[in-house]
Amino acid sequence: MGAAFLVMATLLTTLVTDRLFEQRTHQDSLSVEKLAVMCAPFFASADLSPLQETLPVTAGEMGGRILLTDETGKVQLDTANRLYGQRLQLPEVLEVLDGSDSLAYGIHHTDESPSGDYASYCAARMMHQGQTVGTVVYVAPVQSLVDAVSSLQAQMWRIFAIVTLSAIVISLVFSRLISHPLQRLTRTIKRMERGDLSARVKVRGSGEMRELAENYNRMAEKIEHFDKSRSQFVSNASHELKTPLTTMKILLESLIYQPDMPAEMREEFMQDINHEIDRLNSVVSDLLTLTRADSHETALHVAKEDLSELVTSAVHALTPVAEKRRQVLLTDIAPRVQAEVDKSKIGQVITNLVDNALKYTPEQGEISVSLTVEGKEAVLTVKDNGEGIPEEDLPHIFDRFYRVDKARSRATGGTGLGLSIVRQIITMHQGDITVTSVPGEGSVFTVHLPLQHRKEEVRL
Repeated sequence: MGAAFLVMATLLTTLVTDRLFEQRTHQDSLSVEKLAVMCAPFFASADLSPLQETLPVTAGEMGGRILLTDETGKVQLDTANRLYGQRLQLPEVLEVLDGSDSLAYGIHHTDESPSGDYASYCAARMMHQGQTVGTVVYVAPVQSLVDAVSSLQAQMWRIFAIVTLSAIVISLVFSRLISHPLQRLTRTIKRMERGDLSARVKVRGSGEMRELAENYNRMAEKIEHFDKSRSQFVSNASHELKTPLTTMKILLESLIYQPDMPAEMREEFMQDINHEIDRLNSVVSDLLTLTRADSHETALHVAKEDLSELVTSAVHALTPVAEKRRQVLLTDIAPRVQAEVDKSKIGQVITNLVDNALKYTPEQGEISVSLTVEGKEAVLTVKDNGEGIPEEDLPHIFDRFYRVDKARSRATGGTGLGLSIVRQIITMHQGDITVTSVPGEGSVFTVHLPLQHRKEEVRL
């Protein structure tokens, strides 16, 4: 900014200076040329008396001094009466007498002024009958013009200094305003790098820096949440794996150290061990499913499927379970609902939701399954009249290993991963799953699936 202003100031000063001196040169040149024409006849006839009377008056009117020289440059008339008989060595006079030009103009220091002021020298050739008879030299003070130009230059330099200083101050202030938030952000990032995931940057100001701080804090919150979820996941997974192993160890030790155990009790222990192995296998299988989804290894194999048949098949497979518990399993399935889905994974979703409803609904309870089409979405609803889910547990119902007290106990045989897997699969299909529940009245799980899937392969 300062360099640009310096260039502009220099150009402006040069233009103004050139314009002022151009006007002065043009004005003096016209006056001197007229004098040369007027004086030539008198000078050629050696009759200088008329000129001695008129030129001092003319010089006074013009505000300067007039000198007349012969063809050799010797002064023949000087309105200041100081240089009679002296030969002028001014470049302007020599240029005119040499025939290079009929008029010459220049500005020099004048030795006649104690302060060494500037003066302009304008020389014009006097011609008579085609012959050079001498020159007319007009000398005028131009110190006021030089002073005005110098003042303009000084003013420009002062303005340049002020602008430059202001630009430096403003740039420092803005640099501080920009760099200080970035420094705070850098310090916060270093804290997170050292393991302090709770570090947050203070949100101040407005504009892009505020938006950057807010986005960073949101990112930090997600990282902290993911880290806590990972730690909780590892802890829960370890606990879920350790429980069946501990149970099996106790049962096996009982079998080993009690060789005379009754056959009926031995068979019961073996059945318990088999049950724990099945449970352990279920936990490991679910963990592998979630791990593959988290590592983006699970791909969808999308094709156009009949959702109505998928729901009907899942309900039919679970009907014996409902009959065993004397539960009523109702269906309201719209015919020929076609959607682009991964058949096996959506089948797993339907089975999981209906199986959960059966598990958490008491005997002689009622479970209803419906499938409808709303706009460009298929809507699957699984409703039960079980014990329901407390309001404080609803936000966490899809968290891994999360169990709701009473209604979601290990007595049901679940791993606590089923609903997490359901949400993963629904998300992969660009759908959505929600749950509403009233304690003592039951729960409703609602799945929205787009009928048409995006053509590109989607991975989690």
